[in-house]
Amino acid sequence: MLEALATVNDPEIHRPITELGMVKSVDIDADGVVAVTVYLTVSGCPMRETITRNVTDAVAGVEGVSRVEVTLDVMSDEQRKDLAASLRGGTAEREVPFAKPGSLTRVYAVASGKGGVGKSSVTVNLAAAMAAEGLKVGVVDADIYGHSVPRMLGVDGSPTQVENMIMPPSSHGVKVISIGMFTPGNAPVVWRGPMLHRALQQFLADVFWGDLDVLLLDLPPGTGDIAISVAQLVPNAEILVVTTPQQAAAEVAERAGSIAVQTHQKIVGVVENMSGMPCPHCDEMVDVFGSGGGAKVAEGLTKTIGAEVPVLGAIPIDVRLREGGDEGKPVVLSDPDSPAGKALRTIAGKLSGRQRGLSGMSLGITPRNKF
Repeated sequence: MLEALATVNDPEIHRPITELGMVKSVDIDADGVVAVTVYLTVSGCPMRETITRNVTDAVAGVEGVSRVEVTLDVMSDEQRKDLAASLRGGTAEREVPFAKPGSLTRVYAVASGKGGVGKSSVTVNLAAAMAAEGLKVGVVDADIYGHSVPRMLGVDGSPTQVENMIMPPSSHGVKVISIGMFTPGNAPVVWRGPMLHRALQQFLADVFWGDLDVLLLDLPPGTGDIAISVAQLVPNAEILVVTTPQQAAAEVAERAGSIAVQTHQKIVGVVENMSGMPCPHCDEMVDVFGSGGGAKVAEGLTKTIGAEVPVLGAIPIDVRLREGGDEGKPVVLSDPDSPAGKALRTIAGKLSGRQRGLSGMSLGITPRNKF
């Protein structure tokens, strides 16, 4: 029975319920009736039906079982504290795991100079494409004022809180956290800088992300409080600049990328969105917003920081990209072979295939004194 229950993962923590101490008791009678009592992490857990169904299916598959009865209980405060401590691995609370020297999670801060360039669309599609390739991916919707990631990824669940730890909902294999999950309806967020920093810190430190391969942060446009907070909280984050082809947008995007000089962060590359629109009659590419903006930004940033900044890709205008964002179905999943889908999957491949360097990592080497 315990072997069968070990195959059941908590839907939010994604670990076996036996490992998490969620199995309270298992009773088997002579007629093959198995009564299983499972602890929920919190009262009113939104995944209670999923847990009940998965436990029932797992136990029913054991030979000799005639019926399965699942009873749900709730963890005590002490049990929740023990669970939270176990998930943190004994580390102190409020520690950002991605900022630790030994972290192997690649962190990309997706930035833009101005709004309306499709930064959030690029973020969610890159995340979905990476997750589809088997990577463990998380997205922080750091655009507190203009949060839109939950809708674009089709996230309809709410975070569950276990002690001071937040379990993020997931969609398309991507874990997501956004301030929109904590505000009623479409209410605006009216906060000053210190509150923004605090929210971002909670998203990074209090959310149980697990062992991620990639974390994407969808930043607000410009070089304001959030960009500075990211540099402070996750100094190893690499900046991905999103722009559109027109020169006005390129100039502002270059300005946003140049913040890396002051924050000492690396710029991983530039993505040009809305790079052109295929003519519906002749398939000839129409440069609706001009051309060359991405290359101009990359060239300018290369000169500014003194290191090569590549153009990772150009994404054409595609109505399916917009439709996917409205419907919560990223185009890289709904129509991966569309022009926009192909371009985004290529960019995701370049980012996910990069190996993490040794910079900032503890090598465990102690210099030996010759004298």
